[in-house]
Amino acid sequence: MKERRWAQRLGDIEPFHVMAVLDRARVLQSQGHDVIHMEIGEPDFGTPEPIMRAAEAALAAGHTGYTPALGLPALREAIAAFYQRRYGVDLDPRRIIITPGGSGALLLISALLVGRDDRVLMADPAYPCNRHFLRLVEGRGRLIPTGPESGYQLTAEQVEQHWTGDSVAVLAASPANPSGSVLSAAQLRSLADTTRRLGGQLIVDEIYHGLTYGCDAVSALEVAPDAWVLNSFSKYFGMTGWRLGWLVAPEEAVPELEKLAQNFYICAPHLSQQAALAAFSDETLAICEARREAFHQRRDFLLPALRELGFSIPHTPEGAFYLYADASAFGSDSQRLCQHLIDTQHVAITPGLDFGTHRAGEHVRFAYASDLPRLAQAVERIAGGLRDWSGC
Repeated sequence: MKERRWAQRLGDIEPFHVMAVLDRARVLQSQGHDVIHMEIGEPDFGTPEPIMRAAEAALAAGHTGYTPALGLPALREAIAAFYQRRYGVDLDPRRIIITPGGSGALLLISALLVGRDDRVLMADPAYPCNRHFLRLVEGRGRLIPTGPESGYQLTAEQVEQHWTGDSVAVLAASPANPSGSVLSAAQLRSLADTTRRLGGQLIVDEIYHGLTYGCDAVSALEVAPDAWVLNSFSKYFGMTGWRLGWLVAPEEAVPELEKLAQNFYICAPHLSQQAALAAFSDETLAICEARREAFHQRRDFLLPALRELGFSIPHTPEGAFYLYADASAFGSDSQRLCQHLIDTQHVAITPGLDFGTHRAGEHVRFAYASDLPRLAQAVERIAGGLRDWSGC
């Protein structure tokens, strides 16, 4: 039998290294062990009740067919109203495209803006799927090393320094995964101005907007109306499995994006769109704000606790629900350290290799998507695991 051949691009699309940790966690759980999950970026809160009620009503009404490729007009209008209410941005609903998760939005942007061998500048570390979407359309992510001094964010100076003839865009995230850092209005404006002057496009991932602590995240649209902004109902609104997000694009790009959406996925899930209409109600937003405060308390507990154990976290994250920790005090093989902690302490965390290459073996990511008693238990177990760790 002739050997099967896969597309060459697959060699550049890496699996999540954390999946090995997750697989091990599932095996341990199947054996009856109590595993504390700090590896997956999924809030432990369920979908808010008003959204659930809206979904039940939509299902009873038979809203299970296709919608327009750009999404339900009522949902696009609701999102535009939310931008006016939260950010003071007057946004034309026609610029909003409803997508299957934030990933669907990034897929559309990649297919529209990135040609063969084009490059998109992004921070190292960064969420890995972003660069893999670029590779899917025969483009490339150019990872630029960043550190705690910039909150692990790209600066305008770095964009200027690394921009080349094949560069077409800059992809930033605020709040960022894995660092949790938030870009200020001045930083976003500087990135936008520099990228525009160089002839490129600024794309900003705002999936963790709403989950900020001690500050409110600025939307790129407040300072750069021509930016491409993607967001999602997954994190702040607790709708991970509903697979629903949105993209705000320049108006002239919408017809081309509609054509791509029609071909890629026809439309985002109808039932999810109907449910999401309740996401912007006062009742839902009150629930989401209470959850934000719970995440704030978790960060304020876990950050000093991990520092006391020997992890270096010089940058205090202002958003998301992650701590990106320098684990070099325990060696340079963070994947092995993660495996040790899951095997011996049944605590699952993410190795830095998932987020790039710059000092990746010396970093790990902790997700604080569990309640305070569970986090306290995790810290206790990690301390025990570090006492018998021989990876230095």
